[in-house]
Amino acid sequence: MQAAARLCATTCPYCGVGCGVDAQLSTDAQGQKYLDGVHGTQNHPANYGRLCIKGSKLPETNGLQGRLLSPTIYGQPTSWQQAIDTAAQGFTQAIQKYGPDSVAIYVSGQLLTEDYYLANKLMKGYIGSANIDTNSRLCMSSAVAGYKRAFGADAMPCCYDDLEQTELLVLVGSNAAWTHPVLYQRMERARAINPALKLVVIDPRKTATAEQADLFLPIKAGTDVALFNGLLAYLAEHQGLDQAFIRQHTQGFAATLDCARDWTVAKVAQLCELDSRDIRLFYRWFCNSPSALSFFSMGVNQSSSGTDKVNAIINCHLASGKIGKPGSGPFSVTGQPNAMGGREVGGLATMLAAHLDIQSERDRQLLQQYWQSPAMVKAPGLPALQLFSQMAKGKIKALWIMGTNPMVSLPDRQLVAQALGQCELVVVSDAVANNDTLAFAHIALPACPWSEKDGTVTNSERRISRQRGFLVPAGQAKPDWQILCEFARAMGFSGFDYAHPSDIFAEYARLTGLANQGQRALDISGLAGLTQRQYEQLSPIQWPVNSHNPQGCKRLFSDGHFYTQSGRANFVPLTYQPPKQLTSEAFPWVLNSGRVRDQWHSMTRTGTAPELLQHQDRPWLAMHPEDAAVMGLQEGQLVKLRSKCSGEAQVMLQIKLESSQRRGELFAPMHWNQQFCSHGAIGALFAAVGDPLSFQPELKHAAVAVLPQHFSQYAILLCRNTLSAVQLNQLSQYWLRLPLAGGQCYLLAGKDRPDWQGMLSDWLGAEQGLGRSGQHTGYVALHGQALHWAWQISELPWPVLPSAWLQSMLDNDALDDTELSAWLRAQPPASFMQGRQVCSCFKVHEQAICQAINDGHNSVQKLGKYLGCGTGCGSCKPELAKLVSSQQPASASRLALETQAAIIFQEAI
Repeated sequence: MQAAARLCATTCPYCGVGCGVDAQLSTDAQGQKYLDGVHGTQNHPANYGRLCIKGSKLPETNGLQGRLLSPTIYGQPTSWQQAIDTAAQGFTQAIQKYGPDSVAIYVSGQLLTEDYYLANKLMKGYIGSANIDTNSRLCMSSAVAGYKRAFGADAMPCCYDDLEQTELLVLVGSNAAWTHPVLYQRMERARAINPALKLVVIDPRKTATAEQADLFLPIKAGTDVALFNGLLAYLAEHQGLDQAFIRQHTQGFAATLDCARDWTVAKVAQLCELDSRDIRLFYRWFCNSPSALSFFSMGVNQSSSGTDKVNAIINCHLASGKIGKPGSGPFSVTGQPNAMGGREVGGLATMLAAHLDIQSERDRQLLQQYWQSPAMVKAPGLPALQLFSQMAKGKIKALWIMGTNPMVSLPDRQLVAQALGQCELVVVSDAVANNDTLAFAHIALPACPWSEKDGTVTNSERRISRQRGFLVPAGQAKPDWQILCEFARAMGFSGFDYAHPSDIFAEYARLTGLANQGQRALDISGLAGLTQRQYEQLSPIQWPVNSHNPQGCKRLFSDGHFYTQSGRANFVPLTYQPPKQLTSEAFPWVLNSGRVRDQWHSMTRTGTAPELLQHQDRPWLAMHPEDAAVMGLQEGQLVKLRSKCSGEAQVMLQIKLESSQRRGELFAPMHWNQQFCSHGAIGALFAAVGDPLSFQPELKHAAVAVLPQHFSQYAILLCRNTLSAVQLNQLSQYWLRLPLAGGQCYLLAGKDRPDWQGMLSDWLGAEQGLGRSGQHTGYVALHGQALHWAWQISELPWPVLPSAWLQSMLDNDALDDTELSAWLRAQPPASFMQGRQVCSCFKVHEQAICQAINDGHNSVQKLGKYLGCGTGCGSCKPELAKLVSSQQPASASRLALETQAAIIFQEAI
């Protein structure tokens, strides 16, 4: 190995924060460059050198394992020419026979802006259909609809600096400590600099973020409109209105206030199930604070009334004049790296590129003339939910899915499977070889991942950054823009002869300034003349970038001008609407969904890094202990979940007792799927219902039933091989895969008693084996003195075995009798019983933290100095603070539970 060859400044491919990343490249013995390490870019204004744990583990998730490296047709390798020609022919034939609306493209917020632009140009200007939508529909389309309704444009008014300049920070439906930890670090720093800054967290769950709040409002799920209508009424009654701003810069206030007046504190408290004193305190803080920033995310957007929730928040900012000023505004933070870039170029079926209006004949003609295209859409296309619904009815004959996994991310998994199963042609371009969606692909096209593609992304504060490809594409993989160009040319279209992403960017940038004259918020015409070299060197910059803002623009609406016809912002009268998926006698539980700290979407990347599973290694169902006691459920017990739409789909999760959970409500993480768990894909439980304006699905409120599950035997299988889903389904009725370095750990549960040892011996082979039987059975198959595979079987549910111990078994080439005996007795050595890993950056476990607190290191800062925890990405700080604040550390109880479970398991021998 040689020393690092160079650093490449690029952008993180995960959430919408848009962190700058310095990729450290080294060269191997064959002269090939590889990613040797990453660091946060010190001068990038989004993160100033900070990275979360997912970003810091990019090298571990960037290997060739699991990559799709060549095109396939019906699973058989083929040439690019054949694959493209076959796909183009299928689309062409469908269009000729059924019309342009019989085909569709479903894209992703992980595409680069240049890719996104070409996909929309192809569909809307050449094929002539608006049936192109994006998984960002699931993320931020309610924010888009709310901004457009209020401001006349999809224009996010705030910037990250506002986090450090506000006097009141209100987080609504956002667990930023886990989902956007780099921004949460900025919030913490702001509070340290300004002790007067108040933090309010509004969320049905007491999340890691809520643990640090000055005021936590555990709102009843779905009632946000009532809460903010009540705030508007309070502002009017307590001299909290900015009358001059309302008079000069807004319209519709009187009608909006009339709708809100009835929402007294008492009425809000009753509906939202909140303490009236807490509501008054929140209202008083918002009313009296000179600045306020409302930071909202999926808990607001993913709702059947998501747009109304967004406008309820905006109404309060307009009424109080807290917008367009430092530290003030309604701040929508996105979940994907280029959700904002997709919005810019028309990534949704309901818009055109460059914020042109799909409903405007003038705008459609303007765009068609600019593109010199043969066809132009005349109406919006099918948003994601409707797209798959119409596909299930046979209306969509050909579909191209780019860089997303709708079988996991969309609601009503049964419907999605039906739609994909009967679509005549499904083309999937992705970087991975296997996911739940690729199982339905007729044609699979190998696309470049983050490290191999070049272009731009736009983060949540409208900041455009360069994502620079620094590795040669592996195998036959190609960047998405090249695949789109080849596909378009194979369909017989001209206008797709680009030599470099800079050419695409220049065309798009020019379009943003076309016939604009300040009429559209999005304008980056100031970047249209960049040479390729200047494009390569482009520094992060916030739009608009034009003659009026040549260096970009931090905040919008500072001058009180909005993008409506009148130039005034619109107040929106709102009435509370309950969620569409309501509980009943048959389905009495409310299910909420969301992310866990160290995982990303459907785990196609993060799931390959064992270290990212140390914090949360399995799917679970959070339930209040009192609810669990009523049902007779125990921590770790498997339960089955059903909903009205789930049909034959099976969802099984382990119970996790959380006193922070609201009674009658449940929470489950969204990430797990059939690549990692037989029954962990929770999308099956959510109905395909959405907001009538944004078409964003209601993914935060399902009505479900909970059914206890009992199995006759449970097994832990540790092996170097990866078993197929077919093999695992033969072994058990339930399985979970826990990836390790150089192997896998499987948790299995079954109601019958197959010959597990015989089946595993046939599949995996073994030179010699050691076993122990009884109520508990253990077995180790060896190659020499190294573990080849091993299992433990018991009638009791699985203990929580330390992953470090499992990894040590795989790493050790010469297991001694003590280590073999420990496995056969299911008794991890005491040195491994450290509890759950809390700090992923420095691998600090619960036991060490608890001991340090008892030894006097009783603050987050002291723990950081002593153990290092909390000094990396910082996302563990809320958990550290929770441990510190407890007289008996919260983790001690869980550690005791794990130890007790291991003892019980051992006593069964």
